[in-house]
Amino acid sequence: MSYVDRFKATDELINHLQPIISIITNEDLKSKYAGFLSASAVTVYELAIKDIFINFAEKKNKAFGIFITEYFHRISGHIKIIDIEKYAKSFGEKYINRFNKKLKIKNKYIFSIYHNDIKAIYGNLINCRNEFIHENNTTMTFDEVVEGYKLGKEIIHILNETMKR
Repeated sequence: MSYVDRFKATDELINHLQPIISIITNEDLKSKYAGFLSASAVTVYELAIKDIFINFAEKKNKAFGIFITEYFHRISGHIKIIDIEKYAKSFGEKYINRFNKKLKIKNKYIFSIYHNDIKAIYGNLINCRNEFIHENNTTMTFDEVVEGYKLGKEIIHILNETMKR
C-alpha cells in the first residue's frame, strides 16, 4: 500500500465532519470531535511512516524488509520529529541530513504562506491526540486540528522523499 492511501480515511472524515461542526453550538461536543479527529490524524501519520520505512527496506533486501516490518510493528505512536529523525538516522547519516535539509526548506516555505511552523503544528497535533486519549481533554479546536493535519502531512511527504535511493 502506498503511504498516501493512509490519508484517505482521515481526509474523508474531515469532509464529512466539517459541515456538521459548523452548525454545532455545544463547544464541549466540538472539542470531542477535535479530539477524535486528532486521534485519526496521528494514527494515519503513524501508519504512513511505517509504510515509508518498510517500503524502503523491502526495496533494499527482502530479509531487511521483514526485519523492519517487525521493528516498526512495535513503535506504537512514537512518531514525533525526534523519533522520525532517529529512525532515519538508523538507515544512515545521509538520510537524517537529507530529512532535516528538506524539512528546513519546506518549513520556511510554509511559514511564509501560512505563518505556521510545520514542526510545531505537527507536534501540537500529536500532543492534542495524547491529551485526548489519556485525559479526555483537547488542546486544539476542530479547525486547528484540520489545519494541523493538512500541514503535518508535509512532514510525511518529506520523509517519503528522503527515503528514496
